Amino acid sequence: LSPHVPLSAALLGTGLCHMDNVTTNFSQNAGTSPPVAMSNRTAQIMSEWGNYTDFIQECWDYFVDLMRNVTTSELCEWKVIRKPYSELQACLEWWADRLNYSYPNALAEEYIFQSHHRYFHNCTLEHPVYFDPPEDVLLAMIMAPICLIPFLVTLVIWRSKDGKAQA
Repeated sequence: LSPHVPLSAALLGTGLCHMDNVTTNFSQNAGTSPPVAMSNRTAQIMSEWGNYTDFIQECWDYFVDLMRNVTTSELCEWKVIRKPYSELQACLEWWADRLNYSYPNALAEEYIFQSHHRYFHNCTLEHPVYFDPPEDVLLAMIMAPICLIPFLVTLVIWRSKDGKAQA
């Protein structure tokens, strides 16, 4: 094996990557099907790329297999979904590079978008949570402009006196 081959890509064809469905709470019958071509252009690209579509279908299947182990409550936790998501992206990129296709490309983007649509569509926060900065940073942000005001007033007065003396 080449040292550049991701482990997941190397093991896809061997059956060693099969994961048990022990903690599966996320059930979608359509979850194993590949993304559907959205346009005639995408269908044309898929027919032109032949082998690439076969290889990245294996990437998708492996991703779906990894996602079976993620419970519904964990779908929006980055520390849980980071590995499957990164594996999908790395596999898509590796095959594109290996077959001399650009990355990102339209077909790879279809798979990434489909992963977001199927698994992560409810993960956006309606109201982002903002935190106050630490006290020392907050104090510096408040004091800096306050300390600059007397300096700027002095500078303006000093420059205006110089202007009158020259005239």
